[in-house]
Amino acid sequence: MLNKVVLIGRLVRDPDLRYTPNNIPVTSFTLAVNRPFSSASQGQNDNNADFITCVVWRRQAENVSKYVNKGSLVAVEGRLQTRDYMDEKNNVRRYVTEVVCDSVVFLDPKQSNYDNSQNVKEDEKKDDVASTIDIIEDDLPF
Repeated sequence: MLNKVVLIGRLVRDPDLRYTPNNIPVTSFTLAVNRPFSSASQGQNDNNADFITCVVWRRQAENVSKYVNKGSLVAVEGRLQTRDYMDEKNNVRRYVTEVVCDSVVFLDPKQSNYDNSQNVKEDEKKDDVASTIDIIEDDLPF
């Protein structure tokens, strides 16, 4: 038997980090995963999205909570799990199906304000050097 799930999608909201009573970190998030299909009536390709609840535990839970947010592109690998609980408020048994992640890979490129500010400062330095060179060349007698 095999229970393996691999998904690539975007988070629909920021991840939710919690801790169990034993102080074990657990993060849950929802992925929007595109599902392409062809519309038979209109003869065109279209996309729908499935919204999949994912759960990740321990150190990786803290990393997901820290480094991704709404809109981030991630790949998850794990297993499908179904659980149930009693909704005490409505006195109804609820069933939940979710992906318990073994790994989460962050697919968005790193974006750093430090890198961008460095590029701006270097460009400003080039402009300053160029204007200094122009002044010096104007002052030369030949």
